[in-house]
Amino acid sequence: IRTPVGTVLHTADWKLDPDPLLGPQADLATMQKLGDEGVLAVVGDSTNVFVPGSAGSEGKVLASLMELLGRYKGRIAVACFATNVARLSSIAKAAQAHGRRCALVGRSLWRVENIARSLGMLDGLPSFLDDMEAGSFSPNRILYICTGSQGEPRAALSRIASGAHAHVKLGQGDTVLFSSRIIPGNERPIYRLHNQLARAGVEIVTEKDAFIHVSGHPARDEIATLYRHLRPKMVVPTHGERRHLDEHAKLANELGIGRTMVVENGDMLRLGPGEPEVIEQVPTGRLAVDGRRLIPIGAPAIKERRKLAKDGGAVVTLVLDKAGRPAADPQVSVMGFTTEGNEDLKGIEAAVREAVEDMSNAARRDDDQIKEVARLTVRRILGERVGKRPTTQVHLVRL
Repeated sequence: IRTPVGTVLHTADWKLDPDPLLGPQADLATMQKLGDEGVLAVVGDSTNVFVPGSAGSEGKVLASLMELLGRYKGRIAVACFATNVARLSSIAKAAQAHGRRCALVGRSLWRVENIARSLGMLDGLPSFLDDMEAGSFSPNRILYICTGSQGEPRAALSRIASGAHAHVKLGQGDTVLFSSRIIPGNERPIYRLHNQLARAGVEIVTEKDAFIHVSGHPARDEIATLYRHLRPKMVVPTHGERRHLDEHAKLANELGIGRTMVVENGDMLRLGPGEPEVIEQVPTGRLAVDGRRLIPIGAPAIKERRKLAKDGGAVVTLVLDKAGRPAADPQVSVMGFTTEGNEDLKGIEAAVREAVEDMSNAARRDDDQIKEVARLTVRRILGERVGKRPTTQVHLVRL
């Protein structure tokens, strides 16, 4: 990105693959030329900054898949990142070498396949089957390429594992290969998916069991190589968690890059002219679908629902005369937790009445004070009896 104050290079996802299978090797000569011209800043991928060496080659994954697929009988499913066209090609070539047809299971895979096919990136490979067509092949002659390597609940592999997929079933004698890595933060859903498959009798193969994946992100040595060619004045780490960004900044400093700017989601960074600085905050974060609306995930309504789910709710109805004395017995109802035979509610209404009557005449003229006394009384008693302090609302009627 060429600007009046200097050139900015945004790496996106990248690596230096000596045998990339699709497309040429990285053009380091152009990177060197850019460095000679002068680079103001690199916005660089930090995902694998803790990994020593290099990410590895897709060509070696293909060779490994060629050998690995010959070990298994029955149906084989391979989970991978849908956007990794090179991996899609490698799996298809390995399957073809073992007499298996490939079926794509998952909409994002079909979107990527259509684009890649139109660009000539899958030339020489037979067309892929859909999940219905695959059903007519014997188990030893079919391989499914599936979305859902990260345990996404609505992705193809999760639906297959739960038995909810309309056309694909896996069980005893079948194998699932996870040709991917576990992205930090996804451990729980992925292990849940592994356990679902294991209960069905499926053999599971991950990158820890066989060489079936290389990352699409640069390891530490590759980052260093790029920076030695570009020689930027500044590095802005991106991609990864905060500890990855900090380590990327540390590596850049070790390589002689004097300026690093560690920013997080929402930070608006001005690179120049003058000293770089964060000049504004942009709203970021998740949104929740709330009926027909989109609201921030941290909105009060969402927090209130979480509280209700944890501790339940209670409603108190008070009817008071003009002097603020109870004109009828208070009514208390609860929601969201068990009260066997209403045993846990016995005496609560009397306790609320007593608490209100014990208030001073002046305090009973204040609706807010009366509501707060009633609310705290209900929460205190239920906290002592059932260990919950429910969200409590008080309805006050004055005659």
